[in-house]
Amino acid sequence: MNAPFYNRRSFLMSAGLVSAGLVSVGAGLGPMGAWASTYAPTQSMRGGSNNYRPNAPMVDKLGDGFFVRGKVVRAGDGAALQNVRIQIWAATVLGGEREPRNHGSVLTGPGGLFELEMEQIVPNFGQPHAHLAYDDSQFKTVFLRPVMPSASDTSVTADFVLAPA
Repeated sequence: MNAPFYNRRSFLMSAGLVSAGLVSVGAGLGPMGAWASTYAPTQSMRGGSNNYRPNAPMVDKLGDGFFVRGKVVRAGDGAALQNVRIQIWAATVLGGEREPRNHGSVLTGPGGLFELEMEQIVPNFGQPHAHLAYDDSQFKTVFLRPVMPSASDTSVTADFVLAPA
């Protein structure tokens, strides 16, 4: 009796076929269709709450040239959430994450979109990254820590899918 021959190519081809099947089922072509059309809640990221300050002040901007952007939607139906408070902080050319000039909060606008202009984010512990938080009582708290591919990037995006508290 011959044992089946498995190599990297056969594994990748099998994995690709399985993935394609899951995508087609998740797209509403099978029993998982309803599940795939919902928005799963965003999970907090490790290290996201580092140097967090409750009730960071509302700000119009924290500097010039770098943009933190994102969108906030409700888990389940994906409805955009307006007037949701998002806190943002990062190490910038002004100083580290603990620097008060690097902390602020913004509200989401139409479509659940938010944006904060700030000074250029610089690497901290080897990685250029921002911190964002949702921490009001209507939804579960979420901390995000998106890492930028390059220290020369001039923006970073982080989206929230919030679950009811």
